[in-house]
Amino acid sequence: MKTMIIRTVSRKQSLIYCLLSLAVLLSLHIPATAGYYPLVANGVNDTILISKSQTSKKYKIKIYPSATNEVLFFTASGESGKVYQLYVFDMDGKLVKQTQIRNKETTLLAHFVKGNYMFDVFSDDEKIENGIMEVR
Repeated sequence: MKTMIIRTVSRKQSLIYCLLSLAVLLSLHIPATAGYYPLVANGVNDTILISKSQTSKKYKIKIYPSATNEVLFFTASGESGKVYQLYVFDMDGKLVKQTQIRNKETTLLAHFVKGNYMFDVFSDDEKIENGIMEVR
């Protein structure tokens, strides 16, 4: 006999779960190569452009916006046990964001100011991908 656990959630929690599920579903269909994505921040429609200059055939790296367009997701897959580092720099070369994930994990980056950014993705001190990101 199977036991069911029923959890009571508020309407707010239910809406949050629904939006998170929608974000995951939509993110599965967004291409990671290059393109324009609408970005909504503080009620103003912005656009984000991600273009990769070096792409790896050995690793699958994705950088794409959430469904709410308030954050960027970074996900990577390749060899089991690998660790991937993402570094985001402003155009002056100053490091503005940095994160690390393991194989088949996803993390998010938030709070980007309008402007141009460069990004590099490394694994085991090997640059496996890089490109430019523009938030406007």
